[in-house]
Amino acid sequence: MSAADWSAHEEESVESLRVRAQRALGVGKGQLLSAAGVILDGRAPLSRARLQNVEAIVEPEPLTLQIRRVDICGAGAAFAAILGDGSVVTWGNSLAAHNSNVQHQLQNVQQIQATWGAFAAILGDGSVVTWGHAENGGNSSAVRDELKNVQQIQATDAAFAAILGDGSVVTWGDPDFGGDSSAVRDQLKTVQHIQATDKAFAAILGNGSIVTWGHTSSGGPSRGVQDQLKNVQQIQATRSAFAAILGDGSVETWGIQAARSACAAILGDGSVVTCGAADGGGNSSAARDQLNLQQVHATWSAFVALLGDGSVVTWGDACSGGDSSAVRDQLKNVQQIQATYVAFAAILSDGSVVTRGGDSSAVRDQLKNVQQIQATPSAFGAILGDGSVVTWG
Repeated sequence: MSAADWSAHEEESVESLRVRAQRALGVGKGQLLSAAGVILDGRAPLSRARLQNVEAIVEPEPLTLQIRRVDICGAGAAFAAILGDGSVVTWGNSLAAHNSNVQHQLQNVQQIQATWGAFAAILGDGSVVTWGHAENGGNSSAVRDELKNVQQIQATDAAFAAILGDGSVVTWGDPDFGGDSSAVRDQLKTVQHIQATDKAFAAILGNGSIVTWGHTSSGGPSRGVQDQLKNVQQIQATRSAFAAILGDGSVETWGIQAARSACAAILGDGSVVTCGAADGGGNSSAARDQLNLQQVHATWSAFVALLGDGSVVTWGDACSGGDSSAVRDQLKNVQQIQATYVAFAAILSDGSVVTRGGDSSAVRDQLKNVQQIQATPSAFGAILGDGSVVTWG
């Protein structure tokens, strides 16, 4: 943490002081906090900002410039980035890339979630701002008064589900994609976590049971396994099916189990078990003898797994990243993996990136000191050490 001392006139704006602090400390965008940890309104003079926060100032007050890590999220052909000061920047080739109508509301953003064509942002006060294609959840006006004290948001391809502070759930967007939860509304209480396929949601309740809704073809109804879904610890989702890990370590699955649908589970000994169609990654013979698996990520019809020694093993459809032989010698000391529908990208310990599928040659020289990668279904975005972002796909 760095510190600096200088005087500020009472009528200087918070925004002016923030810019001066950033320059003096040589850092990127941040937000000024009072000694009590309250975010100061950048548009107000220092005297009024402090008055609004009910702080009686007798002696000079130390302020903190808070700089958050840049975070990015993808919606189809668009990206949204939360900057260090809690504001949002969007770019890409869809309506979701244009947020001018709500830009003034996007302050102190904590989290962003995306459908195929829309974004939903949780603000610091627990409210939600949405933009993008209305039919994909970009218009939340019908539930605006209900979206208070929001804790978490999940998304299908065209609908959002928000968990509120009291454990209830609010949904909006395309009804065929889970945007209408009225049929199970009375059951959605004490919700702890939500997962989503392309057209359905599954919620874990406080008692370990599961409530599902959305399209039948994608795991919406779980009636066939409902009696087995007790003491659920975790849910994972493929494109059109769910898998639930129970308290005894067993797994229950429901939804489509056809071509392009498979599940992969890491067991306690670090080995992997798969189910579903072989051409969708359901045959994990390539990884069967491997132990100490740390992470497994899925493309459209293949899996890529990170091992404890930093190496990578892949299986499934070669055209979707299942064959990594061309880059196997480069996949060492891997720290993180992300996947699109047909490709994966791996961050190495030296901050460089290796990709399989998804041509990154045009930006290869820029992919240095990479801290994090995020993916849309068809593109990647990498956050560099200086907070800048490089995209490809």
